[in-house]
Amino acid sequence: MRKRTEIQEMDRGIYDERNPFTYRKKTEQGLSEEIVREISREKNEPEWLLEMRLKALEIFNQKENPNWGPDLSAVDMSKVITYIHPDADMASDWQDVPEEIRNTFDKLGIPEAEKEAMLSGVGAQYDSEVVYHSMQKYLLDQGVVYTDFESGVREYEDIVRQYFSKCITPNLHRYAALHYAVFSGGSFVYVPEGVNVDVPLQSYFRLNAPGAGQFEHTLIILEKGSYCHFIEGCSAPKYNALNLHAGAVELFVGEGATLRYSTIENWSRNMYNLNTKRAMVEKNGTIQWVSGSFGSEVSMLYPTSVLLGEGAKNEYTGISFAGKGQNIDTGAQVIHAAPYTASTINSKSISKGGGIGTYRGLVKVNKNAHHTKSTVSCESLMLDNESRQDTIPAIDIQNDDVDFGHEAKIGRISDAVIFYLMTRGIPEEEARATVVRGFADPIAKELPLEYAVEMNNLIALELEGSIG
Repeated sequence: MRKRTEIQEMDRGIYDERNPFTYRKKTEQGLSEEIVREISREKNEPEWLLEMRLKALEIFNQKENPNWGPDLSAVDMSKVITYIHPDADMASDWQDVPEEIRNTFDKLGIPEAEKEAMLSGVGAQYDSEVVYHSMQKYLLDQGVVYTDFESGVREYEDIVRQYFSKCITPNLHRYAALHYAVFSGGSFVYVPEGVNVDVPLQSYFRLNAPGAGQFEHTLIILEKGSYCHFIEGCSAPKYNALNLHAGAVELFVGEGATLRYSTIENWSRNMYNLNTKRAMVEKNGTIQWVSGSFGSEVSMLYPTSVLLGEGAKNEYTGISFAGKGQNIDTGAQVIHAAPYTASTINSKSISKGGGIGTYRGLVKVNKNAHHTKSTVSCESLMLDNESRQDTIPAIDIQNDDVDFGHEAKIGRISDAVIFYLMTRGIPEEEARATVVRGFADPIAKELPLEYAVEMNNLIALELEGSIG
């Protein structure tokens, strides 16, 4: 029998290419009241935002790390840089973005996707600030707002203040509080009643600096009967220093509106990804989550939908991959807070090389949420005998008029299937890769084409060297 080998350091190609660490301004390492005030001064924020930051800092200092899930003791805020302003201003023309930053996004394919009309609006964040933002005029003419979060505060303060931190509060957990203390960058989207954003909007977040955190805030508001597909991409090169991602995504889906939110989080192996995403859905509204979690050393990510209105719907489709040295703890949460609501959760996870993958989910049906329907499916695939998969569902049903189903499968690649493929002339490595791609295919079909390609490339990278 041939000896199996593992690779600890993958060549992630363009995702691990790093630029020199240059900046216009940055805070010192650590987290203090003065650093929080410095970030607020840099952004010339209104007093109410500063007050929120300072209150969030108090909450962060009072709260403990969760006593469940991956160990977060390595997250030492005294060693994290919370704010870095790259040596660039925000531009609406790629040629006005500094060359080395523009080249990074070129390699990631962002400008090309915009040029080919695959996107109707693009935002690009580099470290703590957005360096590029643009949207098609026909959407502007219909009243659609898509801009960076800082511009949203400045130009649409009344709307931002009405919704900001109402979906995710600083009290939700310790890293939500951290986010509100030091947030910077992100996106603000407002879609008026009845408007169809027929081509997706996309924001891409790139963290280049070593030993830094990225804390972008995304706020999306869809009014009655509107539609939008928003795509989020994230990546960072690898360093021998802990990087931290604690962004927040607040989504408000109005009556009869539909929001599709697609994400591929493709971090490096030194990243702790402690992101928070939450949607509030009104009557007959629909939230569709499509999520891929790759690359980080530790991830804790549980997109949550609160179905507030009668007939509201949640659809979640997600995949994660845990390789050697990774602990990927992900899932979805749905709170049925009204009658005739419906939810589906379809989660897949893959582990190899001793990686740990966990589905951690919650379905809660309130007393008044009669005639609720919910289906949960969790499938996990282990590629060797060293890896681990856990399924930890929480189900809280508080009334009797509910249609609920839950299915979980955890298994290894069948030797019989591999043998069959090999008898058809397919080498063992390709046979295993074929099975994995087939397992992931239902998720890939839900992603935009360029992200489906990226996901398949990431899976191929993870599989390289795992067999041989």
